[in-house]
Amino acid sequence: MHKIPYTHRFFACFALILFIPALVSAHLIEIVSGHKECFFEDLHKQDKMTVTYQVGGGGHLDIDFWLTDPDDHVLGKQVRQSTGSLSITAQKDGRHELCFSNQMSAITDKIVSFNVHGVIYVQGDDIVAPVEREIRSLANGLLTVKDEQEYIVVRERTHRNTAESTNSRVKWWSILQAVVLFSVVGWQIYYLKSFFEVKRVI
Repeated sequence: MHKIPYTHRFFACFALILFIPALVSAHLIEIVSGHKECFFEDLHKQDKMTVTYQVGGGGHLDIDFWLTDPDDHVLGKQVRQSTGSLSITAQKDGRHELCFSNQMSAITDKIVSFNVHGVIYVQGDDIVAPVEREIRSLANGLLTVKDEQEYIVVRERTHRNTAESTNSRVKWWSILQAVVLFSVVGWQIYYLKSFFEVKRVI
Protein backbone atom coordinates (compact mmCIF):
# COMPACT_ATOMS: atom_id res chain seq x y z
CA MET A 1 0.00 0.00 0.00
CA HIS A 2 1.38 3.37 -1.02
CA LYS A 3 1.20 6.24 1.42
CA ILE A 4 -0.31 9.46 0.09
CA PRO A 5 2.22 12.32 0.30
CA TYR A 6 1.45 14.77 3.10
CA THR A 7 1.25 17.76 0.74
CA HIS A 8 -1.24 15.94 -1.47
CA ARG A 9 -3.40 15.15 1.55
CA PHE A 10 -3.24 18.78 2.65
CA PHE A 11 -4.38 20.12 -0.72
CA ALA A 12 -7.08 17.47 -0.93
CA CYS A 13 -8.50 18.63 2.39
CA PHE A 14 -8.20 22.25 1.31
CA ALA A 15 -10.11 21.44 -1.88
CA LEU A 16 -12.77 19.81 0.26
CA ILE A 17 -13.38 23.11 2.03
CA LEU A 18 -13.74 24.91 -1.29
CA PHE A 19 -16.47 22.51 -2.35
CA ILE A 20 -18.38 22.46 0.94
CA PRO A 21 -21.42 24.27 -0.56
CA ALA A 22 -21.87 21.31 -2.94
CA LEU A 23 -22.03 18.90 0.00
CA VAL A 24 -24.84 20.74 1.74
CA SER A 25 -28.49 20.31 0.83
CA ALA A 26 -30.73 23.31 1.51
CA HIS A 27 -34.51 23.11 1.19
CA LEU A 28 -37.50 25.40 1.67
CA ILE A 29 -40.86 23.65 2.07
CA GLU A 30 -44.44 24.52 2.98
CA ILE A 31 -46.21 22.07 5.28
CA VAL A 32 -50.00 22.11 5.11
CA SER A 33 -51.90 22.16 8.40
CA GLY A 34 -52.64 18.68 9.73
CA HIS A 35 -49.96 17.06 7.57
CA LYS A 36 -46.29 16.09 7.69
CA GLU A 37 -43.43 16.00 5.19
CA CYS A 38 -40.71 13.34 5.28
CA PHE A 39 -37.35 13.03 3.52
CA PHE A 40 -34.63 10.41 3.59
CA GLU A 41 -30.87 10.02 3.35
CA ASP A 42 -29.03 6.78 2.58
CA LEU A 43 -26.18 6.46 5.09
CA HIS A 44 -23.48 3.89 5.76
CA LYS A 45 -22.34 2.85 9.19
CA GLN A 46 -20.31 5.55 10.98
CA ASP A 47 -21.46 8.27 8.55
CA LYS A 48 -22.38 11.49 10.34
CA MET A 49 -25.36 13.66 9.48
CA THR A 50 -26.61 16.97 10.87
CA VAL A 51 -30.01 18.50 10.19
CA THR A 52 -30.71 22.14 11.04
CA TYR A 53 -34.04 23.86 10.49
CA GLN A 54 -35.95 27.10 11.03
CA VAL A 55 -39.65 27.88 10.79
CA GLY A 56 -39.98 30.98 8.63
CA GLY A 57 -43.72 31.54 8.70
CA GLY A 58 -47.09 30.40 9.95
CA GLY A 59 -48.86 30.39 13.30
CA HIS A 60 -46.58 30.41 16.32
CA LEU A 61 -43.55 29.50 14.18
CA ASP A 62 -43.33 26.01 15.67
CA ILE A 63 -42.93 22.54 14.16
CA ASP A 64 -42.40 18.94 15.30
CA PHE A 65 -39.28 17.20 14.00
CA TRP A 66 -37.86 13.69 14.36
CA LEU A 67 -35.29 11.45 12.76
CA THR A 68 -35.47 7.63 12.50
CA ASP A 69 -33.07 4.85 11.51
CA PRO A 70 -33.75 2.08 8.93
CA ASP A 71 -35.61 0.09 11.63
CA ASP A 72 -37.92 3.05 12.40
CA HIS A 73 -36.28 3.63 15.78
CA VAL A 74 -36.45 7.31 16.73
CA LEU A 75 -32.93 8.71 16.99
CA GLY A 76 -34.03 12.17 18.04
CA LYS A 77 -37.22 14.20 18.38
CA GLN A 78 -37.96 17.88 18.94
CA VAL A 79 -41.50 19.11 19.66
CA ARG A 80 -42.95 22.53 18.87
CA GLN A 81 -39.64 24.23 18.12
CA SER A 82 -39.08 27.26 15.88
CA THR A 83 -35.46 26.37 15.21
CA GLY A 84 -33.30 23.38 16.00
CA SER A 85 -30.41 21.11 15.11
CA LEU A 86 -29.97 17.35 15.37
CA SER A 87 -26.78 15.37 14.73
CA ILE A 88 -26.43 11.60 14.48
CA THR A 89 -23.82 8.96 13.71
CA ALA A 90 -25.30 6.09 11.72
CA GLN A 91 -25.04 2.74 13.52
CA LYS A 92 -26.07 0.72 10.46
CA ASP A 93 -26.36 0.99 6.71
CA GLY A 94 -29.69 2.03 5.28
CA ARG A 95 -32.25 4.73 4.72
CA HIS A 96 -32.60 7.26 7.51
CA GLU A 97 -35.80 9.30 7.52
CA LEU A 98 -36.34 12.84 8.76
CA CYS A 99 -39.85 14.25 9.19
CA PHE A 100 -41.43 17.64 9.86
CA SER A 101 -44.96 17.53 11.23
CA ASN A 102 -47.59 20.26 11.29
CA GLN A 103 -50.28 17.90 12.55
CA MET A 104 -50.73 19.96 15.72
CA SER A 105 -52.18 22.81 13.63
CA ALA A 106 -55.68 22.63 12.21
CA ILE A 107 -55.62 25.94 10.32
CA THR A 108 -52.17 27.43 9.73
CA ASP A 109 -49.64 26.20 7.17
CA LYS A 110 -45.94 26.40 8.07
CA ILE A 111 -42.91 27.37 5.98
CA VAL A 112 -39.75 25.51 6.99
CA SER A 113 -36.18 25.98 5.80
CA PHE A 114 -33.75 23.15 6.56
CA ASN A 115 -30.24 21.99 5.72
CA VAL A 116 -28.80 18.50 5.66
CA HIS A 117 -25.04 18.07 5.75
CA GLY A 118 -22.76 15.30 6.86
CA VAL A 119 -19.40 13.60 6.89
CA ILE A 120 -18.74 10.35 5.04
CA TYR A 121 -16.77 7.91 7.17
CA VAL A 122 -13.52 6.61 5.66
CA GLN A 123 -11.56 3.67 7.09
CA GLY A 124 -8.63 4.99 9.10
CA ASP A 125 -10.37 8.33 9.51
CA ASP A 126 -9.44 8.42 13.19
CA ILE A 127 -5.74 8.71 12.39
CA VAL A 128 -5.20 12.09 10.77
CA ALA A 129 -2.50 14.70 10.78
CA PRO A 130 -2.95 17.74 13.05
CA VAL A 131 -3.29 20.06 10.05
CA GLU A 132 -6.01 17.86 8.56
CA ARG A 133 -7.82 17.82 11.88
CA GLU A 134 -7.75 21.61 12.01
CA ILE A 135 -8.98 21.84 8.42
CA ARG A 136 -11.91 19.55 9.22
CA SER A 137 -12.69 21.63 12.28
CA LEU A 138 -12.63 24.74 10.10
CA ALA A 139 -14.97 23.04 7.62
CA ASN A 140 -17.46 22.27 10.39
CA GLY A 141 -17.20 25.87 11.56
CA LEU A 142 -17.98 27.12 8.06
CA LEU A 143 -21.07 24.92 7.94
CA THR A 144 -22.21 26.34 11.27
CA VAL A 145 -21.73 29.90 10.01
CA LYS A 146 -23.69 29.05 6.86
CA ASP A 147 -26.56 27.68 8.95
CA GLU A 148 -26.59 30.82 11.11
CA GLN A 149 -26.63 33.05 8.02
CA GLU A 150 -29.57 31.17 6.59
CA TYR A 151 -31.37 31.43 9.94
CA ILE A 152 -30.82 35.21 9.93
CA VAL A 153 -32.21 35.42 6.38
CA VAL A 154 -35.32 33.47 7.38
CA ARG A 155 -35.88 35.62 10.48
CA GLU A 156 -35.37 38.81 8.45
CA ARG A 157 -37.97 37.61 5.93
CA THR A 158 -40.39 36.79 8.74
CA HIS A 159 -39.94 40.18 10.41
CA ARG A 160 -40.31 41.96 7.05
CA ASN A 161 -43.58 40.15 6.34
CA THR A 162 -44.83 41.01 9.84
CA ALA A 163 -43.90 44.68 9.38
CA GLU A 164 -45.58 44.85 5.96
CA SER A 165 -48.71 43.20 7.34
CA THR A 166 -48.79 45.65 10.26
CA ASN A 167 -48.29 48.65 7.96
CA SER A 168 -51.13 47.45 5.74
CA ARG A 169 -53.47 47.09 8.71
CA VAL A 170 -52.52 50.54 10.03
CA LYS A 171 -53.16 52.06 6.59
CA TRP A 172 -56.64 50.58 6.25
CA TRP A 173 -57.50 51.42 9.86
CA SER A 174 -56.47 55.04 9.23
CA ILE A 175 -58.63 55.14 6.10
CA LEU A 176 -61.58 53.73 8.04
CA GLN A 177 -61.09 56.33 10.80
CA ALA A 178 -60.98 59.12 8.21
CA VAL A 179 -64.20 57.90 6.59
CA VAL A 180 -65.94 57.68 9.97
CA LEU A 181 -64.64 61.13 10.98
CA PHE A 182 -65.86 62.84 7.79
CA SER A 183 -69.20 61.04 8.10
CA VAL A 184 -69.66 62.28 11.69
CA VAL A 185 -68.63 65.84 10.72
CA GLY A 186 -71.06 65.83 7.81
CA TRP A 187 -73.88 64.59 10.01
CA GLN A 188 -73.15 67.22 12.68
CA ILE A 189 -73.14 70.01 10.12
CA TYR A 190 -76.42 68.80 8.69
CA TYR A 191 -77.93 68.46 12.18
CA LEU A 192 -76.82 71.95 13.33
CA LYS A 193 -77.95 73.50 10.08
CA SER A 194 -81.47 72.28 10.73
CA PHE A 195 -81.68 74.53 13.86
CA PHE A 196 -81.16 77.68 11.77
CA GLU A 197 -83.62 76.88 9.01
CA VAL A 198 -86.75 79.09 8.91
CA LYS A 199 -89.81 76.95 8.71
CA ARG A 200 -92.90 78.38 7.06
CA VAL A 201 -96.30 77.66 8.38
CA ILE A 202 -98.83 77.44 5.59
